[in-house]
Amino acid sequence: MNFSHSDLTDWGLTHVSIEKDFTVLDVGCGGGRTIQKLAASASEGLIYGVDYAKGSVAASLAKNALLVAQGRVKVQEASVSRLPFDDNTFDLVTAVETQYYWPDLVEDMREILRVLKPGGTLAVIVESYQGGRNEIVHAPVMRLLRSTRLSIDEQKDLFSTAGYIGVQVFEEHDKGWLCATGKKSA
Repeated sequence: MNFSHSDLTDWGLTHVSIEKDFTVLDVGCGGGRTIQKLAASASEGLIYGVDYAKGSVAASLAKNALLVAQGRVKVQEASVSRLPFDDNTFDLVTAVETQYYWPDLVEDMREILRVLKPGGTLAVIVESYQGGRNEIVHAPVMRLLRSTRLSIDEQKDLFSTAGYIGVQVFEEHDKGWLCATGKKSA
């Protein structure tokens, strides 16, 4: 995960603003590389990671051991459906290659909206989407995994239905990458 999603993550993060003092959440933090990237950008902020898999939490903690020891990173086991944070906590929430597996897309997007600060941003970054360059390869595998792959229009509709404003979708068609962003109303 850390290696194969690195370039995708770098590209996706160019579509959001990350201030040095931001409080950020990475949903589905996997191996922890995105947390490391976020911590570098929010150099005076606090970065949280959640994943529903114990193994991913352990890997993410190990990858970010120094940042954890410094008190700059916190990682815990949790589901996107029930985030263990207060309302209006985060300036930015990222979800890299995880949205496919969320149990209830609309409600899970609303749960993220709940923990975003007013004016905060959600960035969903994926490399498998309907109509994408790699659809022929990804579609059969993703069907076997019973994952949800959205088109560009479906992604826009999902953000809007869940209550986000200023929704934008960026596509790097040659690589088959997509980044969708939306904000919580101020």
